[in-house]
Amino acid sequence: MSNALPRFIPDKPVLIAGPTASGKSDLALRFAEEQGRHIVNADALQVYDGWHILTARPSEVDMSRACHWLYGHVSYRDDYSVGQWLRDLRPHLHRSPAPVIVGGTGLYFMALTEGLAEIPTTEPLIRQRAADYLAAYGLSQMVADLDTRTRGRLDTNNPMRVQRAWEVKYQTGRELADWQDDTPPPLVDENHAHCFVVQSDADWLNARIDLRFDRMLELGALEEARRMEPDWDSTRLSSNAIGATELIEVIRETMSLEQATKLAKIASHQYAKRQRTWFRKRMKGWNPLNSADFTPS
Repeated sequence: MSNALPRFIPDKPVLIAGPTASGKSDLALRFAEEQGRHIVNADALQVYDGWHILTARPSEVDMSRACHWLYGHVSYRDDYSVGQWLRDLRPHLHRSPAPVIVGGTGLYFMALTEGLAEIPTTEPLIRQRAADYLAAYGLSQMVADLDTRTRGRLDTNNPMRVQRAWEVKYQTGRELADWQDDTPPPLVDENHAHCFVVQSDADWLNARIDLRFDRMLELGALEEARRMEPDWDSTRLSSNAIGATELIEVIRETMSLEQATKLAKIASHQYAKRQRTWFRKRMKGWNPLNSADFTPS
């Protein structure tokens, strides 16, 4: 993969999943430039405006090199679901050549290639009740409230995913697994796509994560947080951007920049570990790519 990229069937989309900071966006850009493809985002936080630097959205230079879609097209104040992402993605699947779909949100790729049940959006009252329950009783108790099948399909270390499953159960009276079993056909059949999952050595990746966060600060992540602080709401989905809470605390002078940087890097390491584990379990049939083979050292 370090030289010319393979030529793929034009009407088959290229799917590239991988952990944060693994170089997958650079690889997608190479596919797009060499094969005339558009790029479509499959990262649940890069869909939001507001946090441009902190979510590592493509730079203006990269955006000028190829057409990019579904980046920053949702207000940071709004909720956005995987079902909405599938609806927004659908028109791009008819492009010729088919697009490169790249990101780190495994749930997006699973919904794309396995189908997605149309689960009702959580009502605000239920969401607040769930947030209060999580704060009062903790993640382990919220996980214990779910049935065995649902727990087996979740990243039970991800509070956002666990809370969503809990909300579904208490709003609809049905477990998330029951909704998932009523799944329509997927938009993309894995057999009719070129599917890749990026794999990275943990130490190599953690070093890149640390360097990237330092670079984010150089590019103005703290100034970005300063612009977001007056309207900050920690319960918004967009506020899950790693480092957002810490930088807001720096702006409010309740945390030092040094401490915020340390905590954000640790959170990114933990997130990348969860991603690697999830991809390893759920994408066994995808073609593996080693980051070191296509990413400059």
